[in-house]
Amino acid sequence: MLRASTAIEGSEVDLQVVTSGRSTAGGLPAEAELVSFVEAALGDDTDAISATRNILREKLGAEALVDAAAVIANFQRVVVIADGTGLPLDKPIALITVGIREELGIDEYGSARHTPKLGFFMRMIGLGLNMVLPMIVKRMVK
Repeated sequence: MLRASTAIEGSEVDLQVVTSGRSTAGGLPAEAELVSFVEAALGDDTDAISATRNILREKLGAEALVDAAAVIANFQRVVVIADGTGLPLDKPIALITVGIREELGIDEYGSARHTPKLGFFMRMIGLGLNMVLPMIVKRMVK
């Protein structure tokens, strides 16, 4: 979704920030504060959570803070459910996410073993779709 929404806006975001260990230079507004908030929210230091929440609220506003907290909670919920059940990606989702999963190294995570591997031909189709889908979404929004 982030990749599609940035294509619609005409901006670019470096998603490698998610898995590279870098905390900035991804292209999002207040990205350092967002990363700090995510890291605090996933930890158990309530003072850090409170401090990063206040900083993020000051930087982006209360509405953006709520959105960020909701995204964190949703991703955590989905990951826990998928990992707990061994839920694989279904083939259509595996197909349209092949590019981002390869780019971010997501297939290297232990839980990825539940998702069937795509053959060479299907991977190529998926990579092609990754190039075309943002343009399709952009046209649909107009």
